[in-house]
Amino acid sequence: MTNLKLLSSLKRVVKSLRVGVISTVLSGSVIVTGVSAQELGWPEKEELKFGFIKLTDMAPLAVAYEKGYFEEEGLYVTLEAQANWKVLLDRVIDGQLDGAHMLAGQPLGATIGYGTKADIITAFSMDLNGNAITVSNDIWKEMKKHVPHEGGKPVHPISADSLKPVVDDFKSKGKPFKMGMVFPVSTHNYELRYWLAAGGIHPGFYAPHKGDTSGQINADALLSVTPPPQMPSTMEAGTIHGYCVGEPWNQQAVFKGIGVPVVTDYEIWKNNPEKVFGVSKGWAEKYPNTHVRVVKAMIRAAMWLDENNNANRPEAVKILAKSQYVGADYEVIANSMTGTFEYEKGDKRDVPDFNVFFRYNATYPFYSDAIWYLTQMRRWGQISEPKADSWYKDIAKQVYRPDIYAQAAKALIAEGKAKAVDFPEFATETGFKPAQIHFIDNIVYDGSQPNAYLEKFAIGLKNDSKI
Repeated sequence: MTNLKLLSSLKRVVKSLRVGVISTVLSGSVIVTGVSAQELGWPEKEELKFGFIKLTDMAPLAVAYEKGYFEEEGLYVTLEAQANWKVLLDRVIDGQLDGAHMLAGQPLGATIGYGTKADIITAFSMDLNGNAITVSNDIWKEMKKHVPHEGGKPVHPISADSLKPVVDDFKSKGKPFKMGMVFPVSTHNYELRYWLAAGGIHPGFYAPHKGDTSGQINADALLSVTPPPQMPSTMEAGTIHGYCVGEPWNQQAVFKGIGVPVVTDYEIWKNNPEKVFGVSKGWAEKYPNTHVRVVKAMIRAAMWLDENNNANRPEAVKILAKSQYVGADYEVIANSMTGTFEYEKGDKRDVPDFNVFFRYNATYPFYSDAIWYLTQMRRWGQISEPKADSWYKDIAKQVYRPDIYAQAAKALIAEGKAKAVDFPEFATETGFKPAQIHFIDNIVYDGSQPNAYLEKFAIGLKNDSKI
């Protein structure tokens, strides 16, 4: 029996028996043993379609597919690139997609009704870090005058203090200073705002209660949405002067010679959460076994991406370079995925944690991560009214589902595919990280005290303030 015919035979047997697990294949015959070690039920839905945006941090989906991790869970997955984040979210809500690579703010924004109202949950964080802020060559030429240098190279991290004189000059001449980000509830929007505000540049407020969702009220720098793959060409055309986006679209600007990445999100907030895998709450309730098995496959993919000090990254880059995934040149993707990052052309530096997929408990859905996003929504007016600390915690627990994650992780441990030491201690884990100190402005974040955190910022809404 050929391998192809055997695989087809195995699939038919698995689907027809609906019990046990395939444990041994000998001489073309299948021996079936009892229920799987983790006692998970079979997937209620086997044929699945997941959406993604063409960014390197969709890697756990591509790897889970290419390495057969989905199929080992009895899941037959189609991965489909989406036009933009809004289309992706809408298709998850209306059921055209079973789940998707999402901006961490999307399930939270949908749940609280900012933009489209829908109950979206996540049980899997896809990565840490992975973004950067890039400016055009002309803007960098002016910024560079205000950046400290050592040995002929800029000292990193570069703060927005060096951009402020440039923005002030634009204002004095009555010219708008424009920057792009990928979506109103994206990490990129909040990171760009955080960086600008830390340098004394006001990124503007939202006022949804007044019908103003531009985010440009009182702004020194005007931020607007641009789809990730279009960022370099939009900047090259002069429509925007800079942008915040995920890879490979910062390195693409370097390769094209049209701009300079000035700061990574790792430098803005070390090991910040980035994307999540989102599904509708209704879908998760209808297909609980399927959901856990999806998370299992993606945990394995994340482990593979980070194991042996990123030894698998070159292979991962080859996968991502395929047209059906990211579709950028191997060299462009590899510039960040393999542990380096190029700022100004020729200034390539080691940044081993630019993309983190598993270590540091990257895949665990921490409530404190969710609350940080909610604080930024409040800080910039997307949440119009003040909220009690308890509200932030309640929303985080509605959306982030570590209980589902724990089921998946425990199953992998029981099967010998993962080690308990690589996960949080589930019996005692609270979902709140210790106070985090590694921000570019040195402000400490404690997710258990969201309102006290907001009070620390010179720019932004806090307490009872509103637009």
